[in-house]
Amino acid sequence: MTLVLDAAPLVAVADRRDHLSSSVAALLREEPGELVIPAPVTAEVDYVLGRRLGRSARLAFLDDLAAGRFRVAGLEPEDHKVVADLERHYDDLDVGLADLSVLVVARRFRTRRILTFDQHHFRALRPLDGGRFTILPADSPTG
Repeated sequence: MTLVLDAAPLVAVADRRDHLSSSVAALLREEPGELVIPAPVTAEVDYVLGRRLGRSARLAFLDDLAAGRFRVAGLEPEDHKVVADLERHYDDLDVGLADLSVLVVARRFRTRRILTFDQHHFRALRPLDGGRFTILPADSPTG
């Protein structure tokens, strides 16, 4: 089953000083499903890696993308309309493009499994096809 990835866990994996680095790395290594990153999230990861860890971390992430370690899912015009509608619907949360693209991509890949540290937003946001998200690592047995 597909796992859709948010930015913070990917930054944590790159930052060996982050106390969650090794556990997220293990989760990604052991994940049997496809690892999908919404395109807006890749831009966020690139930016944060550059600010926090520098150019070499950004290049390592780009190398992972180029090697196909992750599948990057772009957004179509109709997806951007959905994101805009969601931004209006969840106006009290001020979510933004990157996080809302996770919802769109999760629907496209028919999954409710996401890797994020952002429980504030993703406990409030609902999958576009109903139900609730399984938020990893928080909802994992060891989370």
